[in-house]
Amino acid sequence: MGRRTVFRRSMFSGKCVAGTATVLALAGMALGATTRKDLHFKVGKHPMVSINNQYGPITVKAGAPHEVVVTAILHSDKVEVDQSQSGSRVDLASHLLPGSDQNSGIVEYQVQVPADANLTLHSGSGVIHAEKLHGDVSLEGANAGIEVVDCADGHVHARTLNGAISINNVHNGHLEITSMGGDIIMNSVSGPFVQAESNSGKIQYDGDFGAEGEYSFTSHTGNIEAVAPAYASIDVLARSNSGAVQSDFSLEPKHAPFLARSINSFSGTLNKAASSVKLFSFSGKIHLKKRQN
Repeated sequence: MGRRTVFRRSMFSGKCVAGTATVLALAGMALGATTRKDLHFKVGKHPMVSINNQYGPITVKAGAPHEVVVTAILHSDKVEVDQSQSGSRVDLASHLLPGSDQNSGIVEYQVQVPADANLTLHSGSGVIHAEKLHGDVSLEGANAGIEVVDCADGHVHARTLNGAISINNVHNGHLEITSMGGDIIMNSVSGPFVQAESNSGKIQYDGDFGAEGEYSFTSHTGNIEAVAPAYASIDVLARSNSGAVQSDFSLEPKHAPFLARSINSFSGTLNKAASSVKLFSFSGKIHLKKRQN
């Protein structure tokens, strides 16, 4: 009897352990396991790539011509990736399944596209990153940031609610940058048209205002700081309704609809005045700073 009792108890104990392990494994698959999905698309010149992702980051970099390569990391089985291709147009979208949330619905997109690709990217909560591209890019996010690096020759439209927007080393572009509450940071940015608007976030620019362009920075309550070298060629107009306005440059006077210099405004030209610079805020401070070499 003793031997049988011990044997039965051992069998029961083993079943419990095995059952517990199975439950934990299934729970891991449902909640924490990730799945990698690799996709390849053959495309022609100037392809169009669209990605819509509710939860998670999107990173797009220049890759080989005539090919779009996608790696999607799905954080659970509560989300799928829908894909379609029509000629040189590729559409990808995260498809949330019943029971998904901001954790189980995460998809991380890592994408390589031809440098001349045109992009439309949307993420509800993840950072959007575009790098080394020459096509038009339209980027839209909510609370996470947007990053544009080493791009040229295209239109850049970037919009967030509260996420910060960072633009670095972008030249000969047409830029329209908008954020309700996030900061807008631009370093080494130039082009025929550069516009940045923020409601409560700060706007910061560090560049030379090159390319004989139009530069317009507007905020409601956020501060505006523009840093330029002594050789910058600008025609500048700056005004804040209630914030202090300051310039480190000795500007040549010009005709303006308000006083050339006061506590809330200034205007004037520097060197050949090749580019137009307008800095406007309702209540934020404005500072045009001279770069210290």
